[in-house]
Parts: sequence; structure tokens; C-alpha cells
Amino acid sequence: MTTSFAVAKNSPRLLLASALTGCLALALLAGPARADDKVLAKVNGAEIHQSDVALAEEELGPSLSQMDPASKDENVLAFLIDMKIVAKAAEDKKVEDGDDFKKRMAFARNRLLMDSLLASEGKAATTDDAMKKVYDDASKQIAGEQEVHARHILVETEDQAKAVKAELDKGADFAKLAKEKSKDPGASDGGDLGFFTKDQMVPEFSAVAFSLEPGKISDPVKTQFGWHIIKVEEKRNRKPPAFDQVKSQIETYVTRKAQADYVAKLRDAAKIERFDQAANTAKPDAAAAKPDAAAKPADAKK
Repeated sequence: MTTSFAVAKNSPRLLLASALTGCLALALLAGPARADDKVLAKVNGAEIHQSDVALAEEELGPSLSQMDPASKDENVLAFLIDMKIVAKAAEDKKVEDGDDFKKRMAFARNRLLMDSLLASEGKAATTDDAMKKVYDDASKQIAGEQEVHARHILVETEDQAKAVKAELDKGADFAKLAKEKSKDPGASDGGDLGFFTKDQMVPEFSAVAFSLEPGKISDPVKTQFGWHIIKVEEKRNRKPPAFDQVKSQIETYVTRKAQADYVAKLRDAAKIERFDQAANTAKPDAAAAKPDAAAKPADAKK
């Protein structure tokens, strides 16, 4: 018989077991294996299939990110073996008859039902037409918005900024002076900020940058970060990214919005009675069941 609890403290197996204890209890509820689903182990005659390991890895996600593939598969399989052994021992001890177990099992069942249905609703809503519409709507908002390509030199005091400006007025190279004088992390790139829109910079900085013509250099500008000298390199009208560049983000947005809308619809149709203090507070957001469900992907507008 394979056993695996006798491991050193903080070993990958023990850490994995700790992470798996809650979420992989649902693996015991898995349906029958497919005909082509490889059997990886047997525990007292009960089979563990490749699909069981895949399910475990899907549930864990980031918890396994630091393991190499071979270690990951070995640790997950070993834990599933341990889980089968301990689960059988728990059955023998009638653990499932306890009130606490029943409550946890009911919660796990409801959570799995909810996640499965919302996944189905999200998938059904994520059509090519729905994603194209989100993309087209965002693109219309972007069209014509101006963006500026600028460099800057950031110093601590106004006197330092004036001294830098004086050197530039005498013909000093802006990028070279930025490398020498600027305290900004981008100084090594000659103070290059790339292209940005007005709302991507603090107001004081944007007001000056967008008022300058390409090639012009500003007087000292004060912001919360210090004193800046700004040089505008180029101005252009912003263009939306190609659809394929933001497709995955749009897909996430459409999926989560559909799920949030579905939850809101069910909530509105349900008879809900609350008896806690929160009953008198504002109605919860429709996206409460899925964090950030209605948050539009930021990059979809870039």
C-alpha cells in the first residue's frame, strides 16, 4: 500500500496537502471516468484517473505554479492517494453523519452548483458577436482621443529645474541630461514616457504636456512628485488595438458581465428575507457573486 503522510515539515507534499484539503474534497464527487481516461493508481481497488489529477490541478491553480511539471503531477497524485485512504477511514468512523460535515457538504454542493451554472451561462454569452460589440463600443470611445509622446526630467527643487532648463536652452541634449539629472526611474531611457493620454498622468503634468507643440520644452512644472521639465516629441490621435490583442480580456469581461447579470436577474425574482443589521443597508451590487464581474478590461480601450 502506498502511503505518504510521513514527510518532512514544510515539504512540497505537506504544503500541497494543506492547500488541497478544502478545494479537493469536491473531487470525491466526480462522475464516472471516460473510456480513454488513463488509470494512474488504485487505492483498495478504487481507481484514480488522469482526469482526477487534471481536476485537482485546475482547482489549485497558483498553488502549483512553483512546481516543475514532474513534481506537480507526482505531488497531486500522491495527495489523491492519501485523500482516498483518509476519506475511507472517515467513512468508517461515520464522520459524514456529523452536523458539521453535513453543513460543509451542503455548502460545497451549493458552491459547485453555482459555479457550474455560472460557468455555463458565461460560456453561452461569450459569442463572437458579443465580443465584437464590446470591442466596437470601446473603439468608438477611443477614436479621436489625443495622446502625447513626451520625455521629462524630474528633480527635487524649483532651482534645480531652472538650472536644467537653462542648460537645455543653451542646446544641451534632453535625453542625455535626463540620464544625468533626473531622479525618475525612467531616467536611463532618457526620460522617455512613451505615449500617454491626459488621464494617465497627474493633471498638472498633462495640462502642460498637451499644451506644448512637438519639439518644444516646458518651463518648470510642479507636481506631487517634484519638479519636471517636459519635452513633447510627438502628438497623434489614439488608435484602438487590434481585436486579437485584447480578445482574451474582452472574453473575460463578457463572461463576468453575463454571470453578474444572471445573478442579478435571479436575485430580483427571488423572495429574500434578511434578519441581520445589513438588511437595512443598500442593495448589494449585482456583481457581488463574482468579484470585478462588471469591471471592463482596461486594455480594451488602449
